[in-house]
Amino acid sequence: VSTQSTWDSKIQKKMNAPTQAAELLKRKQLIEEKLESSGKKKELEEYLKKKLVESGWKDEMKKMCMDIIKSKGVEKVKLEDLTEEMMPKGKALVKEEIRNELLAKIQDFIENDADYQKMSDLSLIHI
Repeated sequence: VSTQSTWDSKIQKKMNAPTQAAELLKRKQLIEEKLESSGKKKELEEYLKKKLVESGWKDEMKKMCMDIIKSKGVEKVKLEDLTEEMMPKGKALVKEEIRNELLAKIQDFIENDADYQKMSDLSLIHI
């Protein structure tokens, strides 16, 4: 592969990046709108809550919050600070199995949606 063709390829990717980002954003917005308007979003939220409780995620998060409050002192902990500290930990604690199940439910839903079918390449959706 020549240096020029490698360079051209890199330039082409950079030029397409804003277009791809815009397309991905458009798809995400469409999915969110469809989930909301159909009531599927509420159903998925309930499913996720149930799975998080069953997996022990909620108890683990509660324990971690209590540990932080005990170590810093209840009078020194602000809700905003606790939330900021716990958000990445909470996301990391969600089991891969639960993430995959939720993604599969969303994909099943959108694959049967006529508006979404007009857009190609479901593989661009990453949650």
